Amino acid sequence: MSDARSKLQDLKTRLIEVSDVEYANAILGWDQSTYMPAGGAAARARQSATLSQIAHEKFTDPAIGRLLDDLWPYEESLPYDADDAALIRVARREYERALKVPPDFMARLSSHMAASYQLWTAARPANDFARMQPNLEKTLELSRQLAEFFAPYEHIADPLIDWADYGMKASTISAIFAQLRSELIPIVEVIASQPIADDSCLRQQYPEAEQWAFAVEVIKRFGYDFDRGRMDKTHHPFMTKFSLGDVRITTRVDEGYLGEMIFSAMHEAGHAMYELGICADYEGLPLAHGASAGAHESQSRLWENLVGRSRPFWNFFYPRLQAFFPQQLGGVSLDAFYRAVNKVHRSLIRTDADEVTYNLHVMLRFDFELALLEGRLAVADLPEAWRARYQTDLGIASPDDRDGVLQDVHWYGGIIGGSFQGYTLGNIMAAQFQQAALAAHPDIPAQIARGEFGVLHDWLRENIYRPGMKFTPSELVERVSGQPLSIEPYIAYLRTKYGELYGVWGSFLH
Repeated sequence: MSDARSKLQDLKTRLIEVSDVEYANAILGWDQSTYMPAGGAAARARQSATLSQIAHEKFTDPAIGRLLDDLWPYEESLPYDADDAALIRVARREYERALKVPPDFMARLSSHMAASYQLWTAARPANDFARMQPNLEKTLELSRQLAEFFAPYEHIADPLIDWADYGMKASTISAIFAQLRSELIPIVEVIASQPIADDSCLRQQYPEAEQWAFAVEVIKRFGYDFDRGRMDKTHHPFMTKFSLGDVRITTRVDEGYLGEMIFSAMHEAGHAMYELGICADYEGLPLAHGASAGAHESQSRLWENLVGRSRPFWNFFYPRLQAFFPQQLGGVSLDAFYRAVNKVHRSLIRTDADEVTYNLHVMLRFDFELALLEGRLAVADLPEAWRARYQTDLGIASPDDRDGVLQDVHWYGGIIGGSFQGYTLGNIMAAQFQQAALAAHPDIPAQIARGEFGVLHDWLRENIYRPGMKFTPSELVERVSGQPLSIEPYIAYLRTKYGELYGVWGSFLH
């Protein structure tokens, strides 16, 4: 036993060294997305590549493999949910995956992603897809190469999907999406037949300073700890972590549209509170991360939508928002404002999409990823395919690429494959988790109406956040909700909320 503990400590020391390098690289990425001058792009790509290669080489050191082999009997002697057993299990899973990818490839991939991101920050405002096309073709090539390291596979996207949402495959996601789509389309059609909600109250002049102050007040009440985090501006909002005591968020501000910054801040704070709530004993270890992209999105979408767009939330916060913007909102009723922030309409931008149509944006991106990876769709044809699919699915087509194929950073600062399904999985999980939280604490909505979020936050921290990566996503869902992943709570939530909002509840029963 003492020998096992000694080897476990050796493993932890080595794993923490790997995470130190990865977090140093994350700091470079955060800086590039917030404050770095454009002139630093070339050097930043090189620096990122160097650190990625160092981290990969340290993690794939045969010494770690030997330690994991030696610790196998110790792992087997422990309960499945013991921290040590989970650490060895997850470290082995990540180690075996990392072994399949050469360090020099990781360096090339990291360098390309950093350079591509920097190019995208200029190309999107300029509506210049032609400038990005060669980079995106290179990204597709590298994404295919990454998947090939894990052959054989059922579908080329499977290894990339599994990287983000462990245990999922293209076939699994496609089946979930088909089931969800069959339920969503009728809801969208019923609501679309009603008069569109008036959201003009959101589209006035809202000075940045007041927007910022209100958003800070909201996320502080949620439980985001500014002693262990901060909020900055960026091109495409994100959350990043440098330790369990330093989890930062970013947002963007549109002074002509109130919803952009406020809901973005809620969304990213949801991500951050997840990371801040992970068990402190996991610091620097593979367990110190969210269970999956979908699990992470469940928290950002829960705080942004299930809480942040709820009637109890605005019962408390709307008078406070009016105090920030008396001229803009003084004559707007709570009912009118609540309908405005829950307006359902077919739109071009995923991040601004309402809860009902949002998943249609995700599904088409997922389909494009499969088509690109399979070779059925060429990068050069992507802009036109994007416009055609939006016209088919949402009845609207972007007049330009800025608000079309260039709108999301994922393919321009990351890989193609596994980039988007987590958003919809997160929506499904969020409703399932909320259902479990309300079963345990039925008075949560009344507490939210008083501006009190502690009970909800504590329940999420204990059940979702604290375990980190200790459990797989499917295990987490079953442990928390008592059932496998299901779209039913999500569909019931949408029908109830929007049936009442649009007075069409009866239509959803036929």
